[in-house]
Amino acid sequence: MKTRAVYIAGAHKAVLAENELPPLGPREVLMKVAASSMCYSTYKAYCLGAEHKRVPDDVAEHPVMTGHEFSGEIAEVGSELTGRYRVGQRIVIQPAMGLPSGYSPGYSYPAYGGDATYTIVPEVAIDKDAILPYDGTYMANGCLAEPLMCIIGAFHASYHTTQYVYEHEMGIKRGGALALLGAAGPMGLAAVEYALNGPYQPTLIIVTDIDQTRLDRARRLLPPERLEGTGRRLVYLNTAGCDDPVDLLRGHTPHSMGFDDIMVFAASRPLLEMADRLKGRDCCLNFFAGPTDKDFSATFNFYDVHYESAHVVGTSGGARSDMLEALQLTAEGKLNPSLMITHVGGLDAVPHTLEHFKETPGGKKLFYPWATMPLVALADLRAKAAQDRRYATLADIVEANDGIWCEEAEAFLLENFS
Repeated sequence: MKTRAVYIAGAHKAVLAENELPPLGPREVLMKVAASSMCYSTYKAYCLGAEHKRVPDDVAEHPVMTGHEFSGEIAEVGSELTGRYRVGQRIVIQPAMGLPSGYSPGYSYPAYGGDATYTIVPEVAIDKDAILPYDGTYMANGCLAEPLMCIIGAFHASYHTTQYVYEHEMGIKRGGALALLGAAGPMGLAAVEYALNGPYQPTLIIVTDIDQTRLDRARRLLPPERLEGTGRRLVYLNTAGCDDPVDLLRGHTPHSMGFDDIMVFAASRPLLEMADRLKGRDCCLNFFAGPTDKDFSATFNFYDVHYESAHVVGTSGGARSDMLEALQLTAEGKLNPSLMITHVGGLDAVPHTLEHFKETPGGKKLFYPWATMPLVALADLRAKAAQDRRYATLADIVEANDGIWCEEAEAFLLENFS
């Protein structure tokens, strides 16, 4: 079986190539990939190459497939797994393989990744129960269950304490005050929607950013008016140029006492130190952003640790249960992963997108491995229609859906850009 895939071959080296896959083992599954979305973590692996903790040292000799957010269907089942899986079954992949190796698809394997037409789910992933059934037909939402899983895992990993009770109450505080800092990007949007519709129901949700365009898009997609009459509040704030953002944010909390939970979505020392000053009693500060600098640090008030029960957590990825929750809430219509998507393209667009990742603003980049199409911003579909009428139809579909990618757009792309 041949596959077309994108591979990392070293730092700043991403190539699209056609290769022969190895023979399928008895405890392996061949997957036909339908959709794959790009994570900032993939860009970090592209930049660091073998210096990345999940990329093997010999990546120059044995390049690894990119992509760890992907969905598709089973094309072949190993001889020892025929009672467990079936050909044609739609699936999503839970990429977090855990310790001791920390390896996962998209970083570590020559034949296991989402930016490919076909990929092999290896035995180690089978043993981790990494294949999840997907009942939907909209494959973009399937692959986006992975970033949703990361958000859900972060909410669940936060915790609170009671003095002299030596058990943590897991999760953000129910009905509390939540600050999402630097959070108008794709993952921040997912966090806002989960805070709105998930199980914790914080009374106050404040979202900050320094990019007004991103804030305007967030406000349009997830308007504060959703909470009218509920006794809850959603507030968007641009802290750029603000004389005292800490005073401004604390002023929204009861008696200006600070926040119960804070999540930081950018690896920024000033942002983390601002978060430190926003803490209320027993505040949990969740550092969600993953830095590339192994020496990254910021100051933290340890007086508050001792006397105010302040604490910090950090999360990367999520558990299988988190992904199942993401799929369930999506099926129930409580989460719309497509809010994160701002660009679409074919497999051929992946290397160029990695190379120009920093210069490509917006949210999630979505790729269809069986399509040939440059990376295009949803906002630019209409402008491309003059040269190619296919983009006019795509623009019609997306604009009719309030500018959001959807299953109808996916079906048209797959039929007309293959």
